[in-house]
Amino acid sequence: MSNTTTRTTIALPTALLVATDRAVTEGKAKSRNDLIARAIQRELALIRRAEIDADLAQMGRDPEYQAEVLQMEAEFAVAQWEALQTVETQT
Repeated sequence: MSNTTTRTTIALPTALLVATDRAVTEGKAKSRNDLIARAIQRELALIRRAEIDADLAQMGRDPEYQAEVLQMEAEFAVAQWEALQTVETQT
């Protein structure tokens, strides 16, 4: 993420701002800006992970994707079996 900043104004619930200031005073955060920026980054990461999870769930319901997975499993089955046998003979 870029280090460039843009000044903006936001409205926060008073209790949230008080808790933010307390975290800064107690040394748990560098500044209000730092704490808020990190919180937003974490929230955006959660949103992105949820989007990825939804995409993966959709793939799991896609018959074409499932057919492709089964085909790949079949193609790699021999190699997986050979690898397992190699490991077992080495131990």
